[in-house]
Amino acid sequence: MSVEKILAIKAKRLIKKRSMIKADDDLGGVGLLEQRSFVDAEVDVTRDIISRERPWRTRTTILQSTGKNFAKNVFGVLASIKAREEGYKQQPDPHHNVEPKQQVQKPQQPAAYNRYRQEHFAKEEAEGFKIDTMGTYHGMTLKSVTEGVSARKAVPEPQQVTQQTQQQSKPISAARPPSNAKRGSRTPIIIIPAATTSVMSMYNVKDMLQDCKFVSTDDKRKQGAKRDNEVLIQRRKDGGLTVPYRVIDNPAKLAPDDWDRVVAVFVQGPAWQFKGWPWNGNPVEIFDRVKAFHAKWDELPLDANVAKWSVTILQLSKTKRHLDRATLLKFWEILDKHMIKNKGHLRW
Repeated sequence: MSVEKILAIKAKRLIKKRSMIKADDDLGGVGLLEQRSFVDAEVDVTRDIISRERPWRTRTTILQSTGKNFAKNVFGVLASIKAREEGYKQQPDPHHNVEPKQQVQKPQQPAAYNRYRQEHFAKEEAEGFKIDTMGTYHGMTLKSVTEGVSARKAVPEPQQVTQQTQQQSKPISAARPPSNAKRGSRTPIIIIPAATTSVMSMYNVKDMLQDCKFVSTDDKRKQGAKRDNEVLIQRRKDGGLTVPYRVIDNPAKLAPDDWDRVVAVFVQGPAWQFKGWPWNGNPVEIFDRVKAFHAKWDELPLDANVAKWSVTILQLSKTKRHLDRATLLKFWEILDKHMIKNKGHLRW
């Protein structure tokens, strides 16, 4: 054979040798049999040991124990905790059968303070002075109090007892006002001048205060408007709410109870405007209770009396009608503040 064939055969043999797993001589033959016999012997010994074992306790046997009474121990602990919180030792229950046990006598501890059991802590409060700490001086006269706590309470007179009995015996309906009784009005009242020369009159007051626009008295007369003795205006507030206001120019028609509802007055200037008014017709006292306003043209001088009184000035222009709304809304803003402070019982 040539050298090349010999090298080729060696190369094939080397490749075959690498691809094959070489058998281990130590694991074959007698050694393998010895190992199997050892494992079999260990299994037999383990089985014999397990057959001799006896379980002492398991989780199931503990929970299902018939010789253990959990209620006696658990309820006893809960009862002792409850007694400690309430501040006194719980009395033994005769119906609860508990095996008698010899317990060591412990010194009794003072009960904890409990504000709901004052009678247990106030027994020695008087310190032998015979003071009734649970007593009261309600209904006792000064003489009875000075004589001691054992004095009787003052006995009410028979007449007082009869009156109290009659008051208590009245039905609830008797304490209510009769259904046909007239209730007082809560509509505010505004007084304006009766003079024809005033900027505001009964002809145009509804246009000025309700619609917040100025229309002269002459124009209203030309339109055929009639003069009313009193006008009921509806003020529109935010949110769609409407509040009525009664406007008059003759305060002599007001009843004594109506003056409490007068919230505003438009001042003309002369002091005789307040003749016959309450509070002696004194403008200073009137304006202290009623909010005063004065409507005038901005080009005219201010009246001397108005200048020295506590009056809010509302100036209107004869040509600039677009400024009327802002001026008249100022009137309602100031009047609302006055009513909140002084006339909160009225509608506004």
